[in-house]
Amino acid sequence: MSGCETIDLTINDGVARIKLNRPDALNALSRPLLEEMISALDRLRDGGEARVLVLSGAGRAFSSGADLSSGSSPAGGVEFDAGAVLERYYNPLMERLFSLPIPVVTGVHGAVVGAGCMLALAGDVIVAQRSTYFLQAFVNVGLVPDAGSMWLLPRLIGRTRALTMMMLGEKVGAAQALEWGMISELVEDGALQARTDQIAAKLAKGPTLSYALIRRGVRAAFEQPLTGALQSEREAQRQAGNSSDFREGVAAFREKRPAVFTGR
Repeated sequence: MSGCETIDLTINDGVARIKLNRPDALNALSRPLLEEMISALDRLRDGGEARVLVLSGAGRAFSSGADLSSGSSPAGGVEFDAGAVLERYYNPLMERLFSLPIPVVTGVHGAVVGAGCMLALAGDVIVAQRSTYFLQAFVNVGLVPDAGSMWLLPRLIGRTRALTMMMLGEKVGAAQALEWGMISELVEDGALQARTDQIAAKLAKGPTLSYALIRRGVRAAFEQPLTGALQSEREAQRQAGNSSDFREGVAAFREKRPAVFTGR
């Protein structure tokens, strides 16, 4: 995407890739980076070119979290309103990421910290290198978890583990994250891009509408009783059942051949 200074966005063969690109700052989440991320997600939502998104980071880390290093930052000042920063930057970003109508694959390595941790865990398929660590660092600077941490993390790993991460502010290694169910896969160092590319290629050829309905349904089910979830599934199945991809899937099944989905 032209004009970006802190992220790289490319779209090829239905696969969109957003790479956080502040390697000298361990991809710390500056306000310009957050703004560029929001714009990129808006383009992916509205453009119709991409059928899957891969999110990654350049350099030695996925993301070290919020950028607190700038001497000109008002952070810590008497009049500083950290909640307003969330409302303007982080909350719109996370809303867009969770509502995106295409699958999200996150490939993470190195440090995955703070709000950067939530960017990673917002993925539908989360792949981490063995040397990766996850850190809820907010208490280490006197803040509380944000960017959806208190909503998502207990749902992924349970209340006790989430509170342990949030209150102790200690690193959780990738192997532990896999055991807890926080990530989908663990790969050896150096194998991350190949594996995320493989997953993305498969998803880019899949039934895109079905993926969108699954993403929406799972998010809604977090807040629904069983009856509401069943009703949501009924409506989603109506939409999926009217799609070209469903017709193609049935035809391929009957003809004993691989389905060729178009995402419609």
